[in-house]
Amino acid sequence: MRKRVLCACLVALSASTRVYAEQASQPVVAHPTVAAATTELEPRLFTLKNGMQLIVKPDHRAPTAVHMLWLRVGSMDELSGTTGVAHVLEHMMFKGTPTVKAREFSQRVAALGGEDNAFTSTDYTAYYQQIPKDKLEEVMKLQADSFVNNQWPDDEFKHELEVVKEERRMRTDDQPRSLLYEQLMAASYVLNPYRNPIIGWMNDLDNMTPDDARAFYQQWYTPLNAAVVIAGDVQPEEALVLAEKYYGSLPAKPLPVRKPALEPMQVGIRRFEIKAPAEQANLLMAFKVPQLKSVDQPTESDWDALALTVLSAILDGNDGARLERNLINSEQRVADNASTRNGMYGRGPQLFFVSGVPAAGKTVEDLELALRAQIKRVADEGVTEAELKRVKTQWIAAEIYQRDSVFSQANDLGSLWAIGMPLETKDKLIEMLRKVTADQVKAVAKKYFGDDQLTVAVLNPQTRDPKAKPRTPSVEVRH
Repeated sequence: MRKRVLCACLVALSASTRVYAEQASQPVVAHPTVAAATTELEPRLFTLKNGMQLIVKPDHRAPTAVHMLWLRVGSMDELSGTTGVAHVLEHMMFKGTPTVKAREFSQRVAALGGEDNAFTSTDYTAYYQQIPKDKLEEVMKLQADSFVNNQWPDDEFKHELEVVKEERRMRTDDQPRSLLYEQLMAASYVLNPYRNPIIGWMNDLDNMTPDDARAFYQQWYTPLNAAVVIAGDVQPEEALVLAEKYYGSLPAKPLPVRKPALEPMQVGIRRFEIKAPAEQANLLMAFKVPQLKSVDQPTESDWDALALTVLSAILDGNDGARLERNLINSEQRVADNASTRNGMYGRGPQLFFVSGVPAAGKTVEDLELALRAQIKRVADEGVTEAELKRVKTQWIAAEIYQRDSVFSQANDLGSLWAIGMPLETKDKLIEMLRKVTADQVKAVAKKYFGDDQLTVAVLNPQTRDPKAKPRTPSVEVRH
């Protein structure tokens, strides 16, 4: 990712949080006028003459627009030996075309009064510009040129590869929690490419060539694998004319056939530990759970994926949630922090994460028992209607307020398109959420948290060498 921290995992639509993330402390009640202001215009989906898709979401509350280019390709599409190439290519997309010099892309966007960025995930890659609405055509022309005419010399690639390697050292190798998460993913999956880090394994980065990135670009960067998303003070028909002008004429080539990477059934618990300089031990557990695949005709597995996300929010949705109340702020304090997150959906299989840091005088074993006991309590006793209502209220309120952001609207639509979900998924999920019962939450707590689908990772903290000097970055991690 340029300018921002690389996202290590796909963020699910949920009221729960990321692993290690902080959360809002109080329930929020949506104001009805906010809902009215954000739902006046629905997104429109068009298919351009070359097969590329266009999504337009009008929002006329401010004279701004967000323009995004989404590619349905991410780290899960990489071949063995080239992990990290999707992210490296994201960096290289700003390194020039026959008409735009290296590093000039962002300068031009800034001169228009806008800002730009890009990000790579397991499932997709996206590029965006946020600009005054009257500059939309200029950034569309600029991004379309980069999309189809990207080129750069080998020396530019070698320099940027060192930037990515330094990014990996700073954000993974030197960060014990990130290292723990990376190792957990590698242990949880045997075959599925979700086992590989988005930024890539260092050995693969060390041996990556300019032609690896060029081949990935030629293979996946085609209009048939892309969508333009525009949100803001725009008219759909006008956006369509511009999209046909700058994107619709681009040559389309067929996509390679994606072969399924079905994960073998896990039939027993997996445990490991890593040693790294750190102040405290860390525990991270991942349970294999079903992914939500349909909101139009949801199956039992789809309902289970949603109920698991509700369970995560009940355990860890606010300061008064069960983990906070029973493990952190109780007389018998077991944890300094504890959190959960359910993946819910994506292009690949999903995990339910449970993590924590043991309190002083407590062991990782104590913490694991306490965390699993909280889930078992739900399985045995269920949840209260008050807890369920609070989760639903928070979720719906968060969705409403998120729509105040034009960028969030574009980002949501693009990510849904990229993982193959309908554009109206969020609205349909809210409808489904209203129907989730306490019995469903109790049932998934009982069904998915045994040992056979569990991987447990422990960070064994090591004393830092007092003589060791902080590592100095070898290159500057920015563009």
